[in-house]
Amino acid sequence: MKAVFLVSVAFCAYTVFLYPLLLGLLARRRARPVHKAAWPATVSVILPVHNGERWIGAKLESILGLNYPAELVEILVVSDGSTDGTEDVVQRFAGHSKLQYMAVPRRGKAGALNVALARAGGEILFFTDVRQQLEPDSLANLVACFADPEVGVASGELVIREGARLEEASVGLYWTYEKWIRRQLSRLDSVMGATGCIYAMRRRLALPLPVGTLNDDMYLPLGAFFQGYRVIFDESARAIDHPTHLASEFRRKVRTLAGVYQVIGQYPALMGPGNRMFIHFLSHKLARLLMPWAMIAAAIASLSTSSRWSAWAIGAQAVAYALALIDAWLPETFPLKRLTSPLRTFTVLMAASLCAVSILFVPARVLWKESRVRAEQGKQGPGPESGTA
Repeated sequence: MKAVFLVSVAFCAYTVFLYPLLLGLLARRRARPVHKAAWPATVSVILPVHNGERWIGAKLESILGLNYPAELVEILVVSDGSTDGTEDVVQRFAGHSKLQYMAVPRRGKAGALNVALARAGGEILFFTDVRQQLEPDSLANLVACFADPEVGVASGELVIREGARLEEASVGLYWTYEKWIRRQLSRLDSVMGATGCIYAMRRRLALPLPVGTLNDDMYLPLGAFFQGYRVIFDESARAIDHPTHLASEFRRKVRTLAGVYQVIGQYPALMGPGNRMFIHFLSHKLARLLMPWAMIAAAIASLSTSSRWSAWAIGAQAVAYALALIDAWLPETFPLKRLTSPLRTFTVLMAASLCAVSILFVPARVLWKESRVRAEQGKQGPGPESGTA
């Protein structure tokens, strides 16, 4: 049992600490720069939305304010069975000849995207979600990446505004860690997916999405990847979002991690020699799914013996889980909160990884939940479905 415990702990340590360290060293030695240049490509902006009345007006203003030649841009808004005032808001922008609004029956995000893909005429497809605001130069910076003939997909960066609570700051800390890994993967070759609210790809590489696809921002980029192109991460293209509540982040992670299971079935080559980023897919994506099971194995192993090492192991795990558990009841100003909040976030994300296996037993649509964010005024509110991965 001691061996099981040590192997499980080593696996977790490798996933969280050692792999990112090795990745950073490898990316430094084998970096492949992207050769960017201004490129006047035609662009189809694709914006799927379900009940986005609260956000759609500001989003369209953000798109129309992009520093990119307006005559080269068409905007395709697909309302996926919206029942609120989304259409009324979009009609205020009817004077823009390049804006097309399509209302379709509720099919899920994949179905809405397929409608837009069939209508899109641009050389470059630019995918975005309704809630996040785009920095003015974001589209031009992404399109410039395609001057490099090796680039098939260019993903931007999601920037989370600073939260008022440590819970939100801890979620933001996780995003900082995740973006660092994506940056190194991009320097080396490719990331295994894109940032769902801000990414672009060559139109000719886009494949129709299977019904019920949870992670379009993995499925579409991997289609380009397996055609021999790079999927890169460009920090100069940024989308800005509100802080995310931990409960909302839990639901989002259940869906996106379930989407990893799903995409393995859609692209079985991910698990074999046909994947030139095989080791990195295992270490970054698959290991995230396996890590909570390794933690459970470590706990069972430490409980199965009565030696001194097991007592220390049980004690350390009990303290960590207890600190995570009490975090919700600690006041924001309590000094211990700076330790308990990250522990709680980590524990919740591991629980989400465990729950992601539900994709094997329930329809994909069950895993779509609305996102909840804290708006600038400090009020909580529901957000639309987001494809951010």
